[in-house]
Amino acid sequence: MTNFVTHINAWVILGFLGQLLFGSRFFVQWFVSERRGESIIPEVFWYLSMGGSAVLLTYAIYRRDPVFIMGQCSGLFIYVRNVMLIYKKKRILSASAGEGFGLQKTFTE
Repeated sequence: MTNFVTHINAWVILGFLGQLLFGSRFFVQWFVSERRGESIIPEVFWYLSMGGSAVLLTYAIYRRDPVFIMGQCSGLFIYVRNVMLIYKKKRILSASAGEGFGLQKTFTE
C-alpha cells in the first residue's frame, strides 16, 4: 500500500481528474434521461466527453502509452464531431426561425 501512495504525483492526480470528468458524463446522461422519462444524450454529455478525453489524452502522452493515446484520440475526434453537428443544427434552426417570422437584420448608419 505504501508503494501505491508514494507514486501519487501531480500527473496521477491529473489522470484521476480526467477519469472523474470523463466518467461523470454517464451520471449526467442517466440523470437527464430519468427526468425526461426516455433515453437521451444531452449536449453537456459531449462537452464532458471532450474535456475528460483531452485531460486523459494529456496524461496518456505523459505516460507515453500508445494504446491509451490512440483510444483517446479516436474518441476525442468523435466528441468534437458531435459538437460540430449540434452547432450546425442550431445554426440551421436559428436561420429558419428568423426567416419563418419575417425577421431581418437592419443596419443603420
